[in-house]
Amino acid sequence: MEAHQLALSLPSTPAAASEARHQTVVAIAGWNTELDAEVVHAAALVVSELVTNAVQYAGTGSASLTVCLDEAVLRVEVCDASPVLPQPALPDADSEGGRGLFLVAALADRYRAEPTENGKRCWAEIDLITKPSQDMACFLPLQRS
Repeated sequence: MEAHQLALSLPSTPAAASEARHQTVVAIAGWNTELDAEVVHAAALVVSELVTNAVQYAGTGSASLTVCLDEAVLRVEVCDASPVLPQPALPDADSEGGRGLFLVAALADRYRAEPTENGKRCWAEIDLITKPSQDMACFLPLQRS
């Protein structure tokens, strides 16, 4: 499989997550890779959560999004200017937010946040669901009448 990449610079506005999610889905569809719908939905949610965190906690600076599909992994990276690494914490039951990193952890196979020279990078990787190369029916036991 050839490598595909989307790179965006995002303003620090409430609409950034929605725009990033939309651009990600459009880009993946344009790659003609026939990714499983679950992978595309998981990627869209991961993008939304990571961009939302960047906009909410990084202040007025812009953020960048990179989505890269290479071989068997779809990687989402969001960079922002804040050096403060996100810390997952259990929100109160009636809290409206605070669950984003839990969603990312549930949807991604791997995720991390790491410092950079200009702030931080939060990334998540989703392993692609592989389709069987042979018809599974040939492996089912024969029914006898």
